[in-house]
Amino acid sequence: MSRSRTLLAATFALLLIPAGARHATAQHLPDLVTTDVLRVCGDPGNMPFSQRKEDGFENKIAAIVADELKVKVRYYWLTQGPGFVRNTLGTGLCDLIIGSASGAELVQNTNPYYRSAYTLVSRKGDLTGVTRLDDPQLKGKSIGVIAGTPPVSRMGELGLVSAMKAYAPYQLDPGRKNQTVAAEIIADLAEKKLDAAVLWGPAAGWLAKQSGVEMDVVPLLQEPDRPALIFRISMGVRHEENDWKRSLNTILRKRRADIEQVLRDYHVPLLQEEENKLLQPEKN
Repeated sequence: MSRSRTLLAATFALLLIPAGARHATAQHLPDLVTTDVLRVCGDPGNMPFSQRKEDGFENKIAAIVADELKVKVRYYWLTQGPGFVRNTLGTGLCDLIIGSASGAELVQNTNPYYRSAYTLVSRKGDLTGVTRLDDPQLKGKSIGVIAGTPPVSRMGELGLVSAMKAYAPYQLDPGRKNQTVAAEIIADLAEKKLDAAVLWGPAAGWLAKQSGVEMDVVPLLQEPDRPALIFRISMGVRHEENDWKRSLNTILRKRRADIEQVLRDYHVPLLQEEENKLLQPEKN
């Protein structure tokens, strides 16, 4: 899904943590979810997803869920990375992770509520018409990517390693200029230290808009299935809590239009459920 602090880098880090054995009767236990407040497991500095000011798109989506439940949101803040699930959902300190790649084994996933892709980001007009990583225009270009994320493998297959600038994940230095590694890459692209970047679309779209430099953000929709560069995103709950998952699925269906609008407001590239095509806004 490294401390890239983009949603995907965090997700892949979570998948590395052993889930631990569960007793055979665990599936019969009642849900332990707190009902008088929505307790959300969140990262305090991971824009555009979430931050302590609650102005990320996952914060907005959490507010929609809380509105439907008629309760307030309470956050348990922890920087995403190894141990995030174990130290949040696993300890019972919170009941919901807003963004989790569908299929993640450490959590039980709700139905997916959006589908998105990795993107190629460049300064506007510099790489006109480039929609694939095997495009000859990328040869010899300096391309920023977060170490350990799926595009690294694809770029290696295409012989782009020499052009790749892999940014180290989990940079925990509090004195660094940018909040996340993805933000650092976009800042370097804006300052012409890079020719392009390959980043998870939900981070790239918003960061590019915030950069102060016009940029093209092109979803990579024509790449092979392996390594996957397109993912469905769900909410994550504890494995035993099936009633809670069903309640969330009902809310996701009921508030689908509101959630989609939040994602569009944050420039998340949204894909159709089954086809690798951009999802067009519904006409009123």
